[in-house]
Amino acid sequence: MTPSGQQLIVLNIGAGIGALVIYTPDCMHGHDIEVSPVEDPALRTQATVRARYVRGGVRYSVVVDCLRPGRYTVWRDPVTPLAEIDVPGDRVAEFTWPVTALAA
Repeated sequence: MTPSGQQLIVLNIGAGIGALVIYTPDCMHGHDIEVSPVEDPALRTQATVRARYVRGGVRYSVVVDCLRPGRYTVWRDPVTPLAEIDVPGDRVAEFTWPVTALAA
């Protein structure tokens, strides 16, 4: 998997649409992470952990945009919820993947 390079990320947010950034340890590079509305666990959105070049180095993250405002489940694996995050409309919510929840 190649890093995102120097490209900008353009997020589709605003007018009642938000986004979620999930920061991860570097060992998760290339792994997929799923999120779903808390009230509908079957309605999942998946994104891949990528290396993002930022001022001062590299940060590993997943960026999920086009999310309706609400509470979302971040899934540790296909059957295990890890956390619930509130995603506001018109803004970006952030979550840091705990090192204690690394995939085996």
